[in-house]
Amino acid sequence: MTARLLVAALRDPSSVTSLDAGSWTSLIAAARAEQMAGTLACRVQGLPMPGAVAAILADASASAEQGRIAALWEAEMARRALAPLGIPVILLKGTAFVAAGLSAGAGRHIGDLDILVPHASLDAAEEALIAAGWEWVKPDPYDDAYYRRWMHELPPMIHRERDRMIDVHHTILPLTARPRPHADALIAARTELRDGIAMLGREDVIVHAVAHLLADGDLAGGLRNLWDIHCLLADFDAPDFRERLRVRAAYHGLAPHMDRAIRLAAALYDDGAALTPIDWLFMRRLLGRDGWGRQRRKLTEFAFYLRGHWLRMPPAMLARHLWTKWRKGYRPVG
Repeated sequence: MTARLLVAALRDPSSVTSLDAGSWTSLIAAARAEQMAGTLACRVQGLPMPGAVAAILADASASAEQGRIAALWEAEMARRALAPLGIPVILLKGTAFVAAGLSAGAGRHIGDLDILVPHASLDAAEEALIAAGWEWVKPDPYDDAYYRRWMHELPPMIHRERDRMIDVHHTILPLTARPRPHADALIAARTELRDGIAMLGREDVIVHAVAHLLADGDLAGGLRNLWDIHCLLADFDAPDFRERLRVRAAYHGLAPHMDRAIRLAAALYDDGAALTPIDWLFMRRLLGRDGWGRQRRKLTEFAFYLRGHWLRMPPAMLARHLWTKWRKGYRPVG
């Protein structure tokens, strides 16, 4: 399976030296589909490969570096907008990784700027960002109201000049989700990177990655998220870190999700792990791409789409939400 080629290359870069032309094509297709081409380029740098492959990966590496610079600049623009209000800018996801120089940031694709601010500061942050040039992406009144009432973030905004999106979080899971992480504790335990810029504390960085992967969504981008978790575990490795991590995950109501994420990350990118029967369903979703990078297990993909919504909402609310989105023309699987 194509996805397994990507997993093997990330786990053991020397595995690519035996690939033929067709396997290289499949590997690059999977890396692009998972938005991990830059990560792959970093992992296999310096190894022998066909000239055409080297050129493709060089482009991916250059694109990732450009994305890193743009992400850090966007973080600085958010800091400047919020600094007069005394609101801390706590970076999340890829921008946090590159700002902190973590191995998870090496070659990582970075899309939106994700930040966390205190809930009490949301209105002021929204006004300041709009004044600084960001504007709303979702004009639909239903979507806007849904975000403001139930989600863990403001409706997404995009800067009218730089064409870059920002997601302003006030916690890490929707308010309707069953786990209820402690947002105040996340903010209090932040790690300062420089004046006005911070990231989550070490345990909470991984807790957030796990929450995003397993408690809020359909596992899209799962290979990349598990690579993040694998790298973060290695970066923060210490004799008692795993125990502190599990205690912190339990505090945030995410202990079972943390255990599963550690098992899946070890099974894919480390020396393996004993997986439960349910874990294998997750593996089926994660490894479902064909030789062109397309998801070929549509039923599994749709089942995880429904699972993601089930985790977010009580049944009656879920039924109303899916019916509303269906009437508006949204279709989750093409």
